Amino acid sequence: MAFDKSLDKLRSEIDRLDDELHNVLMKRAEVVERIGALKEGSQQVLLRPGREAEIVRRIVARHGGRFPKQTLIRIWRELVSGMCAIQGQVSAAVFMPERGAGYLELARDHYGSYTATTPLRSAGQVVRAVAEGSATVGILPMPDQEAVEPWWISLMGDSADLPRIVTKLPFGGPGLGRGDGLEALVVARCSAEPTGYDRSWVGIETVPDVSRARLRSVLAAAGLEPTELAATQRSDDSWLHLVEIAGPLTSDDRRISRLVERRDPVLRCVLLGGYPVPLAPEDLSE
Repeated sequence: MAFDKSLDKLRSEIDRLDDELHNVLMKRAEVVERIGALKEGSQQVLLRPGREAEIVRRIVARHGGRFPKQTLIRIWRELVSGMCAIQGQVSAAVFMPERGAGYLELARDHYGSYTATTPLRSAGQVVRAVAEGSATVGILPMPDQEAVEPWWISLMGDSADLPRIVTKLPFGGPGLGRGDGLEALVVARCSAEPTGYDRSWVGIETVPDVSRARLRSVLAAAGLEPTELAATQRSDDSWLHLVEIAGPLTSDDRRISRLVERRDPVLRCVLLGGYPVPLAPEDLSE
């Protein structure tokens, strides 16, 4: 009898806590509505990838107890997605060359189970969907994969409406049954936001026959630290390189202009975006 009473008391406590959680959730939604009202008619973007990353990093850092961190992240990603939906419709164009490719799961883990997703067979179709405004974000394969079209070259144009790289997935570790190491980049028509721990992507056009060693040396001389030389497209007149750089960059960064001043070997350098560095396994350990 005493055992049953103790259980009933604890269950009543859980019910009370559930009500508190729900009340706070509704209050948060009210604040988001007020933010949306302030944004109405302005040019502010709906998504804030940097801000979202900072929120998740903060809750993971302050978390304690046996509740799994990855479950906590999943709850917060669904929460953020639902709050974004209050301010406007969010949709995702997802690279899916074949069934079971895994990119759809990456998209839903990050942008929420109920965010509208459209699978597309080619990376070029994904970039176009975002550029034309039929999708808010595009989930794309990592550029260094074999047999993947060089979709990043289409981001090297001069138009201000071109999508930019804003996120790398998965941010909070792989979902259940998706531990095969699959990663993706997210593009959107907004700028990457510095968070204090970031990477940037640049597209670089050089004269032909530039070795990786020379390109690294030229980047270092301009004050840029390459973390990855991801891809190279060769032609007779010039070569195009995709390079990941440590830290945040802006299009007017003096280091970018310094890189092209001599025009040998670099002819052009275009900022393609950046992303907050995802959480490491040690961040997610209990």
